[in-house]
Amino acid sequence: MKCIVILFTCFLGLLGFTQQTKYVDFIEANAVLVLNPDSTKVSGLVAYEMTALQSIDSVFIDAKNMTFPGGISVNDKKASYTNDGNRLWIYTPFKKDSTYRITFNYDCYPKQALYFLKRKEDWNIWTQGQGKYTSHWLPSFDDVNEKVIFKIGTAFTSGYEIISNGKRLQGLQDGNVNSGVYAMQKPMSSYLLALVIGNYNKKTETSSSGVPLEYYYYPEDSLKVEPTYRYSKRMFDFLEGEIGFAYPWQNYKQVPVHDFLYAGMENTSLTIFSDAFVVDSIGFNDKNYVNVNAHELAHQWFGDLVTAKSGEHHWLQEGFATYYALLAERDIFGADYFYFKLFEAAVELGRQDFSGDGTSLLNPKSSSLTFYQRGAWVLHALRSLVGDAVFKRAVRSYLEKHQFKNVQTSDFITEVERLYGRNLSGFKQKWIVAEAFPFDDAIALLQRQSDYVKDYMMIDCSAKSGKCAEYIKYYASDDAKIRVISQAPELVTEDTFKHGLRVRQAIAQYVKQIPKALKANYETLLRDSSYLTIESALYNLWVNFPEDRPKYLASTRGVYGFSDMNVRLLWIVLNLSTPFYEADNKQQLYQELVGYTESEYNAALRMNAFRYLKMISSCNETCLSNLELAKSHHNWQLVKFAKEMTEQLQEVKN
Repeated sequence: MKCIVILFTCFLGLLGFTQQTKYVDFIEANAVLVLNPDSTKVSGLVAYEMTALQSIDSVFIDAKNMTFPGGISVNDKKASYTNDGNRLWIYTPFKKDSTYRITFNYDCYPKQALYFLKRKEDWNIWTQGQGKYTSHWLPSFDDVNEKVIFKIGTAFTSGYEIISNGKRLQGLQDGNVNSGVYAMQKPMSSYLLALVIGNYNKKTETSSSGVPLEYYYYPEDSLKVEPTYRYSKRMFDFLEGEIGFAYPWQNYKQVPVHDFLYAGMENTSLTIFSDAFVVDSIGFNDKNYVNVNAHELAHQWFGDLVTAKSGEHHWLQEGFATYYALLAERDIFGADYFYFKLFEAAVELGRQDFSGDGTSLLNPKSSSLTFYQRGAWVLHALRSLVGDAVFKRAVRSYLEKHQFKNVQTSDFITEVERLYGRNLSGFKQKWIVAEAFPFDDAIALLQRQSDYVKDYMMIDCSAKSGKCAEYIKYYASDDAKIRVISQAPELVTEDTFKHGLRVRQAIAQYVKQIPKALKANYETLLRDSSYLTIESALYNLWVNFPEDRPKYLASTRGVYGFSDMNVRLLWIVLNLSTPFYEADNKQQLYQELVGYTESEYNAALRMNAFRYLKMISSCNETCLSNLELAKSHHNWQLVKFAKEMTEQLQEVKN
């Protein structure tokens, strides 16, 4: 009998993730969690409600490296089960059209998907399900086609915020403990389940349609709330109107976390994003959250409300989110911005094809560039073909028909064809199925739609045309001027400095040999509202005019830059490299630089500090020890960096 059970388990395992949804429907999950951050242990009590769609003998729940100390109960009766370290298999007769309640306790020590981090001595705990699997910290479903209504409750030390999907039903401050329960009203895929625990304050707004909007921030970042979340309500209102389908969840929350793996993640009703996007009013001009904000918000419809059935149709999530984020930015920054972003995407896609890396949009192994930017281009081209009215009606109908379900490409295209009244097989073949991106068609479309792009494409100074000086001086757009400066920096004059912030950024970036006649103008860049400009200008001025190095260091003292301290780290290294500048204790500055390699700091800052220490050949024992620790970090970019730098240092040593 045992052999039969094992064989049956293996057989079902070979069927793949999508098979179980044909036989069972998991409807609701109630979970109470206990988190022990010191040991990274997670314990929980879980109850699943499910309906058998067919009469079967077993069901499974994905559960990575978990134990179930109290066994498994089905309708309050103990049931047989096996646990292979990846899935929990439950064996009992499940009768067609009958409802069952599966309950169990579990313990686990997640190695991924839930991260217990420290930020300034405070715990910052967060999850990431997509690509990592929620089943590492909660028994759930790796198959995106299994959608469940989740209710999550947990408790933590008083003073910490607990944030999860849906609406907070109750919360309790009891002495040193803060507890809370969050509940969804509609089903969602398990990878969109989220939990954040940290030291946060909150700002709230209400959308024009009455949806509560919650913006979380670290207590010390109160002055960064406005620039970080700038345009949030406007974009929410815009997307609801543009999509034509009401926001489908109870509320919308956004929370930054320490050392996040990506820019942002569209968990249902709760976007988690990297705190690198928490910026002040100066940082907003260089690296703001607007596009990521709009992208993750658009996912609440495209990805969360309707979810792609498989990787083959991933563009229905990323392409839609990218396109609607661009539409939201067009509403803010204008049509020229919108069309130029499409132009830049087309150029990148063309380069990808030229390098031989282009793939069909339906290839599940396609690049992010393909899923995101080519997907967005499909929607722009399709809208241009069928017209605004048909396109918007098709999107609304597509969402209405498939809400809270899973979709494939034909679901959307069929809806457009029905309302357009024509077959779109040719369009689909060219824009979606073919491996090559239709670059010429895309550029021709842009040239018909945007004089801004058309004029930009006519300006090329790589051949040093006599007209280039006129372009940079008079009528060309800022993007065109930036292109000219990048190709012919020697054409920059005093008048060029009179242009806007982005043109001045380009001067700092590309004019590295500074003529003495432009020295005074160049020095004004150190006062710009741009950390990128200040960083580049400080370095270039320091290199070009050694006699004035003390003046440049003095004028930029106290400027730190982004969360990776781009300006501060450069300033420290330049100070250390200016022997006759005695305004600071060199040893203290060096220790500060080494200190930024410690694990308490974010990955980007640590990598910057490591780079500078390597550049000045001063990676001491503390630096080397922190570099070794970085190899086991949860952030793959830091791990890769640490391994490569260790190899480089070893090569130099040998």
